[in-house]
Amino acid sequence: MLRRSVIKGLSAAAASVPFISAKTVLAQSPDEAYLAYVHPELRPMAKQFLPMLRNQTPPSLANLKRDRLMVEQYGGPPAEVPHEKRVIAGRDGAPPVTIYIVNGGKAGTRPALLHMHGGGFTSGSARGSLGGLLKTAQELDCLAVSVEYRLAPETTYRGSVEDNYAALKWLHGNARSLGVDPARIGIMGESAGGGHAALLAITARDRGEIPVAFQCLIYPMLDDRTGTSRKVPAHIGRLLWTPMSNRFGWQCFLGRTPGLASGPIAGVPARVQNLNGLPPMFIGVGSIDLFVDEDVDYAQRLNAAGVTTELVVVPGAYHGFDAQTDTKVVSQFNAAKIAALKLGLGIA
Repeated sequence: MLRRSVIKGLSAAAASVPFISAKTVLAQSPDEAYLAYVHPELRPMAKQFLPMLRNQTPPSLANLKRDRLMVEQYGGPPAEVPHEKRVIAGRDGAPPVTIYIVNGGKAGTRPALLHMHGGGFTSGSARGSLGGLLKTAQELDCLAVSVEYRLAPETTYRGSVEDNYAALKWLHGNARSLGVDPARIGIMGESAGGGHAALLAITARDRGEIPVAFQCLIYPMLDDRTGTSRKVPAHIGRLLWTPMSNRFGWQCFLGRTPGLASGPIAGVPARVQNLNGLPPMFIGVGSIDLFVDEDVDYAQRLNAAGVTTELVVVPGAYHGFDAQTDTKVVSQFNAAKIAALKLGLGIA
């Protein structure tokens, strides 16, 4: 059954700055008018982003090194959290895969999360995601593993899918020694990491070797047609992740022009026709995120396939909005995510 939710509550301060009427929008500058679509609590940060985005240069292979550095700087230095780094064997002769384990070292049979970081398929790192992952693992009292999968365009989806599958197989195969219940392993990711998690759930189902208990997809990147052959309204996908960025990310990931009438099914979750038998899912996205339509559509298709699905759409939230942890709307969103993970992983 599909549970559809919208985060509605505003703090007292935010309630005094409501969504702006269309009449007011007409009298404002373009940037001010755009803020009418942004959640009141998220507007201060949006105001800082808009001038920077006006001067954004198109992503390209020539600029990729610079853009990767910018992603690292935006996220800040990797949090100094306790972790264990391991290097495991790749699949079928592929290079070794680095993984990071957090909140481990406990006896018993706890659930576990396998995490894939975001970054548009072309940037980001598992090491840089450990701070937020540790907080989630502590709230759930579970072990968590983050995968340093190979980035595009150095590899296409074929390589990174195998990296993530190798990590899942390692986690399942070593569950007992890690204090993990092999029947309660969930997968999770944000943005491109959410796309990776969706692909991993499909791959695990198709191979039939390893059970996945739950998938948690946060504004996942699921469809190469968004912003290419499928246009979006002007107010959607303007902040942080744009159609221009999306085209480049999918081009690198697929190794071909994105949005074509026929695409590599294995690399694009939204193009996979058979969604039967996938694990239960939580999917959360903002209403002005570039991915909102593809995420809602994916949730509805899973529901139609008989997959238990919870969908949360946050009004006025753009891509990556949940980095603003000092807002009530983000607290509500994170609470919904944690509640879904507890249910999906069988945590009382």
